[in-house]
Amino acid sequence: MASSNGRTKRQRGEVETLPSGSLRVKVYAGVDPISGKRHYLTEVIPAGRTAAKEAEKARTRLLAQVDERRNPRTRATLDQLLDRWLEVADIEATTRMGYENKLNKHVRPTLGKLPVGRLDAETLESFYASLRRCRDWCGGKAFVTHRLKGEHTCTARCRPHVCKPLSPSSVRQIHWILSGALSRAVRWRWIAVNPAAQAEPPAPPHPDPQPPNPTDAARIITESWRDPDWGALVWLAMTTGARRGELAALRWHHLDLAAGVLTLRRSAYLDADGALQEKDTKTHQQRRVALDPETVAVLTELHARYVDRLAQLDATPDPADYVFSPEPDNSRGYRPDTITQRYGRLAKRLGIDSHIHALRHYSATELINAGVDVRTVAGRLGHGGGGTTTLRVYAAWLSESDQRAAGTLAARMPTRPTSTTPPNSPYRVIAEELREQIRTGSLKPGEPLPTVTELAAAHGASVGTAHRAVALLAADGLVNVSRGRRATVLRHRPPQVLT
Repeated sequence: MASSNGRTKRQRGEVETLPSGSLRVKVYAGVDPISGKRHYLTEVIPAGRTAAKEAEKARTRLLAQVDERRNPRTRATLDQLLDRWLEVADIEATTRMGYENKLNKHVRPTLGKLPVGRLDAETLESFYASLRRCRDWCGGKAFVTHRLKGEHTCTARCRPHVCKPLSPSSVRQIHWILSGALSRAVRWRWIAVNPAAQAEPPAPPHPDPQPPNPTDAARIITESWRDPDWGALVWLAMTTGARRGELAALRWHHLDLAAGVLTLRRSAYLDADGALQEKDTKTHQQRRVALDPETVAVLTELHARYVDRLAQLDATPDPADYVFSPEPDNSRGYRPDTITQRYGRLAKRLGIDSHIHALRHYSATELINAGVDVRTVAGRLGHGGGGTTTLRVYAAWLSESDQRAAGTLAARMPTRPTSTTPPNSPYRVIAEELREQIRTGSLKPGEPLPTVTELAAAHGASVGTAHRAVALLAADGLVNVSRGRRATVLRHRPPQVLT
């Protein structure tokens, strides 16, 4: 193509013919930031009469993407993006471990080798649907799940694969992990748009906390008190709603038994190597929880047993020692999973379907049932958002509490005034008509009134309504009513009674 100065202008992009007769459009899109190599956008046009025209359209479209910076800048795979994202993301250790476990188990084996630029909403939604059918991505194929890898002699533990769907909450977590990584890819200009923002994750599951009922709670406390130190841990979990990691990281200097206050500021967790570590609480805020006198007594007795053990070991109490510990000198705290497993065995012995986190639900629901306001409950539990989480999770108990509040208010209301009968009630209409007939002389003294059946039929009312009308006239002294006889108009009418 010749320019205005007579020089030939170099055409951007190229179209080459493949051995099959198809045309491949190729446009330079910069240097790949991952590989450092030249990056090209390509598109293949099938052979045909209009192939040349379609190839020119494709070249123009790809060039527009490059000029408007809407093109992916790299051929990097999703695996490479996730690795890079995990390097720079500011994530807590326990959160990072959870992310890596989900990515390694569910995402990388399936989507890891796919170029980031080829990832779209349809692919993600198909991936989510497959996880909801089977967490192992079996594709509906029958196979045997072996207990060991490699050659081995199969036993009863090598059994046919049974599909187990991944829970909607786990699929949602995977969606938000991918969304965070792909959002960073957009900011780095690896891709133009975030496909996860266009994909629809499963609906959030309805919160369903299942705390033990008061009877089961009493059985749990009684059983746990076979070991008083373990019983104190279960008691504190019930009365404060503390998380298991917070209980495992609790030290004596976090307790002010004189003031009846517990300070929760650390949480225990296991790192990738299985070593016990500590970090901030889940919401990164310490909280002070008031203790009732009974709980103070439980912890005072626990501290006395701790001091007695140290005296036997010829050791000195240290405020930095753990409150709950498997060691005689309380030098090491519980592993959070140990607390979970021990409580699970206790519940199983009692035949109760419960887990350690249910004690946190028990504390919350009992406080709500007692009429404690939501913000106070949220503060004791360490919920963020000023009570938003509390409202969402414990909505059912709040509804029950609201119904009880309505009943309580009704009981304290002043006595309701007795309602008066409307002046146009049917029996009053009948009575008024008869009264007018007596006043005008249509019904003379001594004459019988129409029967109640006749009155009811004439006014389209019930016999009972007609009886009430006659009774009203008798009360006013206008008619005489005697058992077994028709009512008659009195011969000497008293002055008319105004009603």
